[in-house]
Amino acid sequence: MKEFFRSRAWSFRYAFQGWAYVLRTQRNAWIHSAIATAVFLVGLWLKLPARDWAVIILTAAFVFSAEFINTSIEAVVDLATAEHHPLAKIGKDVGAAAVLVAALAAVLVGLLILGPPLWSKLTQLLTVY
Repeated sequence: MKEFFRSRAWSFRYAFQGWAYVLRTQRNAWIHSAIATAVFLVGLWLKLPARDWAVIILTAAFVFSAEFINTSIEAVVDLATAEHHPLAKIGKDVGAAAVLVAALAAVLVGLLILGPPLWSKLTQLLTVY
């Protein structure tokens, strides 16, 4: 049983090392992090209900997962070949497209969830002054 828990702990350690690698090496991961932080702060300010938080958290996880998978695809392709091969380009381009789709979906989810209450709150603040 002790070995089971030790191996689980190492699994988490490896996962966090992968996460740290992505944050250290991928500029877009920093952009995703900054936007996610802003969305979370706005959500706290708006006092979003639990269901909205669930959707926002799942959406952010979707974007980060796509970025992580894209980074792993790029690493494996780079390991497989140093030369520019048409299939390597396709693999990398499709991975990047997955991140783009996730990010665009996140923008739409953000607008749908944050848009109406944010507009209402800003309108209230502006009409008071």
